[in-house]
Amino acid sequence: MASIFQGFGAATSLSSSASFDTKKLQFSSLRSLSGKRASCVVVRSGGVKMDSDSNRIGGRGDQLVTNAVATKVDNPAASTASKPGHELLLFEALREGLEEEMERDARVCVMGEDVGHYGGSYKVTKGLAPKYGDLRVLDTPIAENSFTGMGIGAAMMGLRPIIEGMNMGFLLLAFNQISNNCGMLHYTSGGQFKIPVVIRGPGGVGRQLGAEHSQRLESYFQSIPGIQMVACSTPYNAKGLMKAAIRSDNPVILFEHVLLYNLKERIPDEEYVLNLEEAEMVRPGEHVTILTYSRMRYHVMQAAKTLVNKGYDPEVIDIRSLKPFDLYTIGNSIKKTHRVLIVEECMRTGGIGASLTAAITENFHDYLDAPIMCLSSQDVPTPYAGTLEEWTVVQPPQIVAAVEQLCR
Repeated sequence: MASIFQGFGAATSLSSSASFDTKKLQFSSLRSLSGKRASCVVVRSGGVKMDSDSNRIGGRGDQLVTNAVATKVDNPAASTASKPGHELLLFEALREGLEEEMERDARVCVMGEDVGHYGGSYKVTKGLAPKYGDLRVLDTPIAENSFTGMGIGAAMMGLRPIIEGMNMGFLLLAFNQISNNCGMLHYTSGGQFKIPVVIRGPGGVGRQLGAEHSQRLESYFQSIPGIQMVACSTPYNAKGLMKAAIRSDNPVILFEHVLLYNLKERIPDEEYVLNLEEAEMVRPGEHVTILTYSRMRYHVMQAAKTLVNKGYDPEVIDIRSLKPFDLYTIGNSIKKTHRVLIVEECMRTGGIGASLTAAITENFHDYLDAPIMCLSSQDVPTPYAGTLEEWTVVQPPQIVAAVEQLCR
């Protein structure tokens, strides 16, 4: 199997005049991988369009290899909901972004359990195997450490693999490959190898999926050097982050929440790519900054309605980039509100909220008028019983009570 991908990587590194003779690969639109550069529209989180003809479209964080993120612009953005477009569910938006990148770049391939003719456990890859063939949409055995390692090796040889974990909890079996290989090989090889791999899949607390299928692995992976982490929360940012992650030369872990796949939203018809390192301003406000991501974005917005009725004006930010944090957006908000509430589904001990609290304290302590508050899931295995499961996760009334306490 490794020899297949080495041959595949060698084939894709040929000059622009080379062509593929085998029918098995089924590349629908092969392009020169070195001589041509596809033009696209880069869109900021709010929907502002801009050209991407320049060689560098990286955001902040120049110490990373960033050739896949949009340049930050200062113009106010209009809501994409008011623009022409098409409606997609979140899992369909992920598929559309993935398919566009497979069409654009013949090096992009997918591997994982049931990603091929079955279409993935949540149908993100449905229809891709008949279109692109079994080598670019590769069904693997139930062996996470093996196919994750194979994907990292394929990335070293010049491909751009997307590795799907059927459930993010299963990727604990590949922790060695993700930490010791995926995150470190660019450094330990002295820059000889880039690892342009995307690791994605469903996670989070579902509805009675049990403890082993309700993992939040953000806290596990955040300490690995060399890896970027993003979490999608809407169809719009799911597609934009997927495309950006595939184009990045860094290894990126894309966290998708199992309960958000059926969210529907209108997204633009034209191509867009989001910034992997930029937070999203969900709701401007004056009284308190609420930092959140993934599913908790909707719990926060539900609480915000109650808070507005009570006379509070919360500012809600979906941080999206879990590593590195967008301290530019976060800091500007804190300088305005002087109060911070972090709401996460991750565990309290060693979670994203703990790291975010430390970063805010180090950088913006002098702007705070009250201690930082963090609402997290309880440090217990997620119960199977539905009522107990709810008790372990932050609920909107807790968010309302926390804001009231902060704003006294």
